[in-house]
Amino acid sequence: MVSKESPIIIDGYRNISVFEQDGQIPPRYSAANDLNKIVRAEYEDPFYTDLTLKAISAWKTPLFAPHFHQTGFLHCVSGNATEKAITTLNRFQESADRHPQLKPHVVTVEGRDAIRQWFWQAHGQLPGWKGYMNHYDGYAHSGNALAAVYKVTRACGVRFFLGEQGAVSDIVYKDGKSIGIRTKNGRFHAAELVIVAAGAEVCHLVPELGIQVVAKSWSVAHVHLTDEEISALRGIPVTYARDLGFFFEPDPKTNLLKLCPMGGGYINTDPATGVSHAPRPLEVSAFVPQDDELQIRRLLAQTLPNLASRPLVRKSLCWFADTKDSDFIIDYVPNTSSTVVVLSGDSRHCFKMFPIVGRWVKELLEALDKKQQVARWRCKSLVANDRKVNWGGDVSWRLGESRDLKDIQPGTVKL
Repeated sequence: MVSKESPIIIDGYRNISVFEQDGQIPPRYSAANDLNKIVRAEYEDPFYTDLTLKAISAWKTPLFAPHFHQTGFLHCVSGNATEKAITTLNRFQESADRHPQLKPHVVTVEGRDAIRQWFWQAHGQLPGWKGYMNHYDGYAHSGNALAAVYKVTRACGVRFFLGEQGAVSDIVYKDGKSIGIRTKNGRFHAAELVIVAAGAEVCHLVPELGIQVVAKSWSVAHVHLTDEEISALRGIPVTYARDLGFFFEPDPKTNLLKLCPMGGGYINTDPATGVSHAPRPLEVSAFVPQDDELQIRRLLAQTLPNLASRPLVRKSLCWFADTKDSDFIIDYVPNTSSTVVVLSGDSRHCFKMFPIVGRWVKELLEALDKKQQVARWRCKSLVANDRKVNWGGDVSWRLGESRDLKDIQPGTVKL
């Protein structure tokens, strides 16, 4: 939120305040409150490849470098992969092979011996595994990156309202313009501009996006390792079997190995509106469906079999804002006289861009015509029948049908 009341000026903007409903940074409601996110440069769409290359350059600057780990990306399918998984993998590799900056870092791998040249700790049989290794890719420690930016921006004069003081109940309008926000403790905060970057909860504040954006989730679980096991797996590539799931180099601070199964994901539909919202409280999402747990164990059995029967800990559904074409939304909210900007639709692939996302918002704010220059990032005019049950399922890299939370969890889910 930006207003004119303070003399503090940051890159030309005055009186910047951030409102966050949680009392901590990184906030527990954020999908980025996490150990790691994949930083993969190759996309089927060259537009996002070029953006990611810019982001990786930014990850290597002093502020972000401590949180970027260029361990490589082992991208494969198993012997039981569907045709869609195989063709998607091939398109990703073709994209990397076509790009002059990425091609020198890409190696085709097929079979256990070839894969173990890059991931020698993989003692599983890797049945039918094939794909490629891209040494240019890696992962970012997202939670630590958020904390680092919080520390720096506070030092620059950005004000943070956390917890009860920072929980926004609604955007306040007058004569078609936003004049600020109201927090749940009843306090009004005046502002010339409101920027909504609320992740899976964006439709609570901008209900106009209810058809364009849905709250969606995928499962996340961890295995707790010993210090010796952490040391043995240090430096492994991000390992991704498109038909099974993926995992990362374990985190030495928590001794956790993060694992995510592949699937269509989960939505939480309000029957009254048809809009999917992230459920409340956080405990509602503190589980992993049985099918996903079995998928995780299959992934471990084929790669790190000594861990396949270990207890899964810190299980949860990770909620984010999804669009049906996986394009972001970075635009003025229509009919607000350019007083509200929405930054949404991360679609499970935006955090790799974290160091450069702010530039996109700044470019929008400084556009003379007050229009988003990137057409695919504009708020779109949709009608209710554009909503599909398998939201985002037409995106090539998505596998499986999306399911509703009420169908996988007993009891009543609070919206």
